[in-house]
Formats: sequence, C-alpha cells, structure tokens
Amino acid sequence: MTKPRICVYAIAKNEEQFVDRWMDAMSEADHIVVLDTGSSDATVEHLRRRGAEVTVEEIVPWRFDTARNRSLELVPQEMDLCVCTDLDEVFHPGWRAAIDGAWDSGVSQMSYRYTWSFTEDGREGVVFWPEKIHSRQGWRWVHPVHEVLQWVGPGTPGRKVAVQGVQLDHHPDPSKSRGQYLPLLELSVAEDPEDDRNLHYLGREYLYYGQYDRCIETLQRHLSLPKARWADERAASMRYIARALTEKGERRAARGWYLRAVAEAPHLREPYIDLAMLLYQEEAWEGVLYFTDCALSLRERPGSYICEAAAWGSLPYDLQAMAFWHTGRTREALQAAEAALELEPGNERLRANVEVIREKV
Repeated sequence: MTKPRICVYAIAKNEEQFVDRWMDAMSEADHIVVLDTGSSDATVEHLRRRGAEVTVEEIVPWRFDTARNRSLELVPQEMDLCVCTDLDEVFHPGWRAAIDGAWDSGVSQMSYRYTWSFTEDGREGVVFWPEKIHSRQGWRWVHPVHEVLQWVGPGTPGRKVAVQGVQLDHHPDPSKSRGQYLPLLELSVAEDPEDDRNLHYLGREYLYYGQYDRCIETLQRHLSLPKARWADERAASMRYIARALTEKGERRAARGWYLRAVAEAPHLREPYIDLAMLLYQEEAWEGVLYFTDCALSLRERPGSYICEAAAWGSLPYDLQAMAFWHTGRTREALQAAEAALELEPGNERLRANVEVIREKV
C-alpha cells in the first residue's frame, strides 16, 4: 500500500524552549512548516537549524483561524495529509506508522488520542480525541479562537477514521497568558451568535474570570439554542451555571442546576461529583454517599473534552471516605480511603487519612 506524504504544520511565537523537543517528536513527518507570528527570541533560527521551513508573518488583528489558515497555505500542494500541532505538543514515537496503517485515498480526516493536561504528579488529566489530521485539500479553519476545521471542498469530505496508536501530549508553558481568549470569544459569538459551541466556551470563560452574571446569562442562551443538542456540553453549561450561583451564595438554586445536569447526562461522572462536593460542603453525608456511588458506578471514561480528571481520580473515593467516617462506618471509610490513595499514592493527606482510619478500625 502506498504511504501518504505527511506534512506537519504549526504556528509559533516565542517558543524557543520547545523547539528541540517538538522537532524530535515531529521528525517522522516528510516535511515540517511553521508560521512564526513575531517571535522576539531565537525560535525562528532554531527551527531552521533543525530543518523546519519557517515563514515569518505577523497576523493583525490577531485571530487563531487566520493564523492557522496562513500556516496551512505553507503546506506543499503535493502532500496527502496535514498534521496540525503546536510547539508545546509532543507525539509519542511511532505515530507515523500508525497513520500509515490507517490511511487510504478515501480518508480525509483522522482523530487521535490527545492528553491536554497532566496532574502535578504526572498522571493524565483531560484526555480527548481531536481531529487535526486532515487531507491537504478542502479544509479551512474557522472561529477567532477555539478554531475548528470546516470542509469547504466540493461535495462531501471522505471518511473520518480514529487512529489507534497515535498519542499526542500537551505540555504548555504555564506562564503564558490566556488573556486574549475572552475578547476573541466575544468576537466569535458576535460574528456567529447561533454557534452553540463558542457560546458555551464564552460562558465558561466568564466563569473563569469571575463574571458570574454574564456566565449565567450566556450559558442560559447556549441552552436555549435549537442547535445545542449535545447532552455532554449541555450538562457542562448547567454545571457552570451552578458554580456561578454557588459563588454568588445561591446554593439552593445551584443544587437545582446540578440536578438538571445529572438528568441531562446521567452517563457522565462530573455532575454527580459536583453534587457530592456541594453536599460535602453542607455536611449532608448521605447525599455525598449516594452521588459518589452513582459516579463510581460509571466505569467507562468518555473520550470527549468534557471529561474532567478529578471525577476519574481519587476525588470520588476521597469524598466517600469522609462521608463514611462522619456517619460512623469506619470499615467502609477505610476501604474508600485506601482506594483514593491507590489512585494518588503521592498525596500525603490521603495517606494520613488512611493511617487515622486504620487506627480507629
């Protein structure tokens, strides 16, 4: 079978610290192109020394979709597949062979496993399956931020396949500001008020910035859109509304929204855990036990970005242990505390909990 010609393409600005790691990880590609949007460090020179084809061009006004599309234009026309990554991302070795094995001329887009965040002790946090491997022709990026690929070719795109064996890890620079995200999201929603995805992102961003009334208003608009049908994202909007209400001191209303989130997406752990956390703060121990039990009954971790690391880590067992302890069920508390520690063995608080409960037992 003929192997596809693959080009990795990226945008960069002041990424010198990541160049060697990124070029090593991308070296299985046939070609690498980078659009540098105005680095003041040695990013450009370093990339060129390592063999990347670099074009320097500022994007004014800044938009991620404009930058992505300009970087895509740099990919040679004869390439079969384009792989869009950022310089703070790293492929595990062997990614090229996995793509080769999954590709044929009828494939126009590929998804792969992506670890977006890691916990402090190095365990995986948020994991999902993006679709940034695509055919050379027929695609463009849309939206000023949280940009996505849109098919603009003739007819319909070819097949989309999930490629097993491709793993991309995200190791960002924590000092970089995300201050540009909020105005770009506001612009995105102004350009397309009916886009449910970016309306959801905008409401979430308002929550991050502590703009709770705007958060609530925006996410209620998201939920009212006819296009907003994905239960996972709808439930997330309900949970963010509840968090904003909690911050405003409206805990009774928050509980109602958490319950709505459970009803919307009973297949997700996150709404149950949020409710358990709210009840933990209120020392409603039987409620904590009920909702953590609901969460732990879900064994299969979803592959979407909605999935949050805390719900799949030690937290459900940790909450259970405290609820069992406060209701006098020390043996059950010990089992839950040990399960929490097994999932997070480096956590000294969890270790101390186990020791205290063992003494009591």
